[in-house]
Amino acid sequence: MRKSLVLVGLLLITAGAVVAQDNFPKVETSPAFMYIRTPIGGESFNCAGGGGTIAYNVTSLIGLAADMGGCHIFGNTLGLANTVSGNQFTFLFGPRFTFRSSSRLQPFFEANFGGDHLSISCENAAVCGNASRGFTAFALTAGGGFDVKLNQKLALRLIQAEYMYTRFGNDCPLTVCQQNNSQNSFRMKSGLVIGWGLPPATPPSASCSVSPTDVYAGEPVTATANGMNFNPKYTLSYSWSGEKLSGKGSSASIDTTGMSPGSHTVDAAISDGKKGQASCRASFTIKERPKNPPQISCSANPRSVMAGTPSTISCNCSSPDNSSDYPVSVSISNWSASGGRISGSGSGATLDTTGASPGPISATATCTDSRRLTATGTASVNVEVPPAAPMASKLNEIAFKHNSARVDNTAKAILDDAALRLQRDADAHAVIVGFADPKELKPEKLAAERAANAKAYLTKEKGIDPSRIEIRTSSGEGMKADIWIVPAGASFNEPGTTVVTAEPTKAPYGHHAARKKATQ
Repeated sequence: MRKSLVLVGLLLITAGAVVAQDNFPKVETSPAFMYIRTPIGGESFNCAGGGGTIAYNVTSLIGLAADMGGCHIFGNTLGLANTVSGNQFTFLFGPRFTFRSSSRLQPFFEANFGGDHLSISCENAAVCGNASRGFTAFALTAGGGFDVKLNQKLALRLIQAEYMYTRFGNDCPLTVCQQNNSQNSFRMKSGLVIGWGLPPATPPSASCSVSPTDVYAGEPVTATANGMNFNPKYTLSYSWSGEKLSGKGSSASIDTTGMSPGSHTVDAAISDGKKGQASCRASFTIKERPKNPPQISCSANPRSVMAGTPSTISCNCSSPDNSSDYPVSVSISNWSASGGRISGSGSGATLDTTGASPGPISATATCTDSRRLTATGTASVNVEVPPAAPMASKLNEIAFKHNSARVDNTAKAILDDAALRLQRDADAHAVIVGFADPKELKPEKLAAERAANAKAYLTKEKGIDPSRIEIRTSSGEGMKADIWIVPAGASFNEPGTTVVTAEPTKAPYGHHAARKKATQ
C-alpha cells in the first residue's frame, strides 16, 4: 500500500506543473487489463481480468467516471494449503482529474466509491464455510496514473495504480476474513483510452495587416502576417506576393513609387512545411495627389514709361503641391502683350513700347507645371504721352511816349510782374523786344533804347541777373516793348526780331511816387 500512496503523491506533484487545455474530448472510454491483490492476514489472493471506464469530462480538468471490472481469483492459498477460487466484480463511481498539456504525457487522479461483489468456492468446508457463496461489500479506490497521447482520439494508458478499500466483515465465509473486517488491496490497470466528442480541430489561419493604410505614391508601406493555430514544433515560412514588394519573413516592404491612385492588395502564404497552410490578404490605398494649379506673379520695371522706352517684365511661378517626396516642376512660356512688342523666354521678357499708343499695356505669360496644369500671370505697363516742348510766351507789353524811351510808372508795374515771374521760375529767361514808329526820330535806335531801359529796370531795381534777359528790336511798328518769358528748354523764334546790344539812356526810368515822398 505504501507504493500506492507514493504513486498518488507523485501524480499530484506532477499535476501542479501542468496547464489545462481547451481541446479535449467530452467522453472517454478506457478498456483495460485489471489486476487486484488482496492481503488477508499473512496470506493473500490475486485476481486478474479486465474492465473499463466511461468518463464524462465537464471541463478539461474535471470529469465524472464510472468504473466497472471483473477478474478471476487464482493461485490463492489460505492456511492449510486450501485452494480458493472465484470471481470478483467492482462497480465504482467518482470524480476524475486529468491534467492535460501540449505534451504527450497526461497524468490523472481519481477517487471512486461503490461496491465489490465476491463469489468464491473452497475445497475445505472447515476453512471456507460454505463451499460456494457470493457476497457484496462497500468499496473505495483512490489513485491515478499516466496516459500517453497518441493522437487527438487515442491514448495509451501506461499504468493506473490505486489503493482499494473493501469491507466484507463477517459476511466473508473465510475464517481469516472474519478476523479482518476490512481489506486494504492494491489495484492496477493498463490499457487504451478512446476519446469521443472532440471539438473540431481548429485549422491554421493567418491575418495580414499593412501600415499605414492610406499613403501617397512614393511613401513606404510595411505589411505584416501573423500565423495562428500552427503546430509550434515547426518553423513557419512566409511567401509574399504583390506590387513592388520585398520580404521573406513575417513582414515585407512595399515601394509605392509610381503606383496609381486607388486600392492595392498584398497577399501572404504561411506554411509549416507539413500540412499546415494558411493565407491572408491586406489592402492599402494610394491617395490622389492634390492637383492645384501653379501660382504665378508678374511685375514690370519700370511700370510707367514714355512711348519708345522699354520695360522689363519678370514672372515668378511655383506649384503649391511641390514637396520633397513629390516634386512638381514648372516652366514659363507663351509671352504676349496687348501693345508694343514683347520678346523673351523663361521667366523674363522685354516690352518695346516704340509706336505704342498711350495708355496701359498688358504683358502676359503662361506657367505650366509637370502635370500640364497652367496659370496665367499679367503685368501692366503704362505708356505716357511725352510732354509738349516748352514754348516762349508773351507775358505783357509796356507803352512809351512819342520819341521817348523812358520807362514810366505804368511800365514799372508791368515790369514788376515780369520780375516776379522770373524769380519764381529760376530756369526761365526773358526777351524784351523794342518797337518804334517810323515817324519817330531815329526809330531803330529808339526801339533798341526802349528794350535796354526795360532791362535796366529789371536788373538794377529788381535784381534780375542780366544774363537772363535778352533784348531785341522788331521790324514792326509801335511805341512799345514786348516782354516774353522763355521757359527752360524753349527757344525764342519770333519772326521779324533782331538781337541787339544797346546801352540804356542816362535816365532810363523814373522813380515811384512813393519813393519821391519818402525823400521829401
